[in-house]
Amino acid sequence: MPRKQRTTRRNFLRGAAGAAAAPLFVRSSAFGANDKLTMGCIGLGGQGSGDMRGFMGFSDLRVLAVCDVRKANRDRAKGSVDKHYNNQDCTAHNDFREVIDRKDVDTILIATPDHWHAIIGAHAIKNGKDVYSEKPETLTVREGRILVQTARRYGRVYSGGSQRVWGDYNWFHRMVRGGAIGEVKEAFVDCWGPSTDCYLPPQPIPPDIDWEMWLGPAPWAPYNSGRLNFRPWRDYSGGGMTDWGAHNFGGALFTMNLHRTGPVEVIPPGVNGETLLTFVFANGVRMHHKGGWGGHLCFRGTDGEIPARDKSRIAPPNIHIPNYKGHGGIFGDFLHCVRTRELPFRDIELGHRTVTVCHLGNIAYWLGRAFKWDPEKEEVVGDPEVARWLDRPKREPWTL
Repeated sequence: MPRKQRTTRRNFLRGAAGAAAAPLFVRSSAFGANDKLTMGCIGLGGQGSGDMRGFMGFSDLRVLAVCDVRKANRDRAKGSVDKHYNNQDCTAHNDFREVIDRKDVDTILIATPDHWHAIIGAHAIKNGKDVYSEKPETLTVREGRILVQTARRYGRVYSGGSQRVWGDYNWFHRMVRGGAIGEVKEAFVDCWGPSTDCYLPPQPIPPDIDWEMWLGPAPWAPYNSGRLNFRPWRDYSGGGMTDWGAHNFGGALFTMNLHRTGPVEVIPPGVNGETLLTFVFANGVRMHHKGGWGGHLCFRGTDGEIPARDKSRIAPPNIHIPNYKGHGGIFGDFLHCVRTRELPFRDIELGHRTVTVCHLGNIAYWLGRAFKWDPEKEEVVGDPEVARWLDRPKREPWTL
């Protein structure tokens, strides 16, 4: 009889990668106490480097590889990792596939420009990796549903990076869910607006950037350093609506316990008598972009509103709302769930639902028209022109 093989965390995670079912649930005691998780980090500008340093603060995780299409970024990241571990073991890559294909890498951090998130995430899932992705998790609505389905099929833990949903806004969660303003009727969410087209003129491509790889699935465009600040440009991002909107709309949806569904109608300003972009939900709640009276979030209910007009705050009701598991905020929540196979606080389903609201708001802004939305089927109702904006073509050879 062959010798029984020891069950390690890595062997278990590899075996689970092909499971065509919901994520697996096991006790963390199934993994060896000294069996560290490993990570590859992809996209190492300012946000990605900060995330990487945050993860390196956990003693049960080791960063093995870094990747960025800009040489200065990946060299700086490798130096940071090597200094942290006091060795030269970290490998640096230009192509994310070299990181994901490593058998000794368990988890992937994605902090690239937004247009890359879904493709890299899906590739990681299919290669048996658990994923922590910066928000917004997707560039389009359809990408999000594909990511959810793929994560479930392969049994992967996939956490979005909207740490502010709980960290900044849990006072609102407790106040509204605890009944402080009665039945909530309206929410006002402040963030920047949608992205737009980019017409920057060509510039010489610097020698330390792989411009073709930076563009990836986006339409070809000439290099201009202004494109690297990708947030304002529609080919690469949804602008402030999907950037801070992922935090702020996410916070509002979670506060109102609407984070697992979506609106039934989206109305841009100047249409149907609305002065603000307005999302209407099946229960009658109306959520507006901007228009509040203080801070990023404002709520109005049958018994009052928060925050108070004088900006004073009272202690929230003493109620428990499930949030992060484990220890160490949203990073610790992800690592805990990688070991236990639980769903993280910002599971990809919830991240997708939030950024869908942001995408739908952008579409309403871009087209200047109201439309109906079926949040169960995730379909535009009766308007094929709007429906075409739920996804967009990807430049070959990149597919999802």
